[in-house]
Amino acid sequence: MPSIYKILPRAEWESAKAAGHYDGSVVDKRDGFIHFSTAEQAVETARRHFTGQADLVVLKVPSEVLGEALKWEPSRGGELFPHLYGMLDANAVVAVTKAPLGKDGTPALDIQT
Repeated sequence: MPSIYKILPRAEWESAKAAGHYDGSVVDKRDGFIHFSTAEQAVETARRHFTGQADLVVLKVPSEVLGEALKWEPSRGGELFPHLYGMLDANAVVAVTKAPLGKDGTPALDIQT
């Protein structure tokens, strides 16, 4: 199973670490699940949803540790995206990288697969 990635503001991640879990962004809560992307999907996710947002980080999570709460569901153009129905245990995160804004305002992702 591949690792999956969550882009979010650093402050949200810091709060989640302190609480021991991440229960999602405003959009995640509205949709009823935490949105993740595969390594291949993350760049387009960053461009579409995070352009112009500074101080972002990218969480790397091995998909297999999320169990049955992780569902692969169609989204952009019918492509399957990982959605977590439940909270993300902060201990499941194996890497956190910065996503500084590039010259075009899109977050630059350094995803190690």
